[in-house]
Amino acid sequence: MTVHAPNRLRVSPFLDAAGEAEFGLVQRQRGVSASALSKHVGVLMDAGYVEQRKAGRDTRQRLWLRLTRQGKDVCRGHLAALRAIVGSPGPTL
Repeated sequence: MTVHAPNRLRVSPFLDAAGEAEFGLVQRQRGVSASALSKHVGVLMDAGYVEQRKAGRDTRQRLWLRLTRQGKDVCRGHLAALRAIVGSPGPTL
């Protein structure tokens, strides 16, 4: 499963909760370097789990990320499986 890698597992639920988030915010909130986040987002995009949107602001181009419907389903299913393993119902997303 693509979302099982630790950084991807940290990014996917964040995007699920946020709906859409700017790349820099995801980077700061998850505590990963831009290059690491870019690599993991690329893997998630290749799998069809994440979409990106570019938007200009002032003179800077910003990149916004969001989970696709498939990405949400996979993320939620993986989290449910982890909760079942540890015996915790956890919050419902």
